[in-house]
Amino acid sequence: MRAIVTRVTRASVTVDGVVTGKIEEPGLLVLLGVTHSDGPEEVTKMARKLHEIRALRDEESCATTGAPLLIISQFTLYGSTKKGRRPSWTEAARPEQAEPLVDGVVAALRERGARVATGVFGAMMSVESVNDGPFTLLVEV
Repeated sequence: MRAIVTRVTRASVTVDGVVTGKIEEPGLLVLLGVTHSDGPEEVTKMARKLHEIRALRDEESCATTGAPLLIISQFTLYGSTKKGRRPSWTEAARPEQAEPLVDGVVAALRERGARVATGVFGAMMSVESVNDGPFTLLVEV
């Protein structure tokens, strides 16, 4: 499982002209990708990592501050550009495997007490964010 985590002052995701998720205060925008070998263990590890990662100002985390997270599924995080000019998506999990794992990360975060907004799995989404820093990390479990 792989995530691009960006510290933001606000962020939103829109599908078909409707805002489906937003955070209107400092928090984390998370683009979350799933590969074939991911399962329940990676769900638990990723949720803990995202909640506790000290990526907010003053080395704080969402767990310590209550800052929100906006989670957006992103299969392209497993795109490979090593050969040729066209990305290969063979490392990305199929939707029927990935969707429950993305939902599992969201559920595990909420069980931890995190405030979580989301995009819509598999939808064409418009994402807006205001980066804070900028501060962006690649997180893998």
